[in-house]
Amino acid sequence: MRRPLLLGLLLIASPAAAEVKSASANAFVIEQRIATPLDPTSLYRRFTDIGRWWDKEHTYSGNSTNLSLDLKAGGCFCERLPNGGGIEHMRVIYADPGKRLVMSGALGPLLYEAVAGVMDVQVKPGGQGSELVLTYKAAGFANGGADRMAPLVDGVLAGQIARLKASADRP
Repeated sequence: MRRPLLLGLLLIASPAAAEVKSASANAFVIEQRIATPLDPTSLYRRFTDIGRWWDKEHTYSGNSTNLSLDLKAGGCFCERLPNGGGIEHMRVIYADPGKRLVMSGALGPLLYEAVAGVMDVQVKPGGQGSELVLTYKAAGFANGGADRMAPLVDGVLAGQIARLKASADRP
């Protein structure tokens, strides 16, 4: 990230349902929820095509097309850097295509802290299409307090999920 992901962030209004479920000095739980006209399999595919909808402002390389997501246990949500380097944002620990994806890792500046995180993405039939529920739980030593970081992480994820929804709502 050109500037650490969460610092200096302008929070983005989102049509997604976003919520900091809980936060303490050492942990937080965030939930994001969207409904789209896509069927569950298509929404799961859209989510996993992460470079298509992820905001380039929240990448280290400045280019979302450098993001990749390998959909198997042990697979990487990674980013290529222009100088030949790279970043592992998260590791896939559970993949059930069309239904659920669970990854572990510390996003953004949490990468530099002693923090472990788990992102659980569930896709379910709902309404005229499907619903995606993303839950991100992070715990450990977060310099400055996880409770103060939680709303910032929530804002970034809300912006990302709003971009996913906009992508999913387009024909």
